Amino acid sequence: MNRDDIIVAAARSWIGTPYHHQASLKGVGCDCLGLIRGVWREVTGIEAESPPPYSPDWAEARGEETMLEAARRHLVEMTGDWRQFIGPGDVLLFRLRRGALVKHAAIHTGGARMIHAYTGRAVVEVHMGEWWHRRLAAAFRFPGLDREDGREAAVAPRGAL
Repeated sequence: MNRDDIIVAAARSWIGTPYHHQASLKGVGCDCLGLIRGVWREVTGIEAESPPPYSPDWAEARGEETMLEAARRHLVEMTGDWRQFIGPGDVLLFRLRRGALVKHAAIHTGGARMIHAYTGRAVVEVHMGEWWHRRLAAAFRFPGLDREDGREAAVAPRGAL
């Protein structure tokens, strides 16, 4: 099983986990960030970073790209014409409104599908339709992920950003 398959399998194992703000426990509860943190733990065996307590309106209240900057600290950002290189196992970040800060995360599972957690729902795998594509702000790869499909060319080396 390659690393893409491992990441997607780990993400799918969270499906059905109830939404719970600030949580990151498979089967118990998580939010979108908690899902990414949980999959990271399963794949790498370590906790990347424990975020400080945050409110549901944390992005608006702070006015900072907190989620985007955290992703840049731990993941490898896709650059250039990155949208054409998104594939299974990549972490997707979204701006839920035009001009808003990045505030939502998901894991791409292949084709036009993603796994994410959101308020009032359990973790689900859904079709990534036009609504999501219009809000896609950035894509990242787990570090150490080697691919043979040419996507490496669109990924900045760690520390290059």
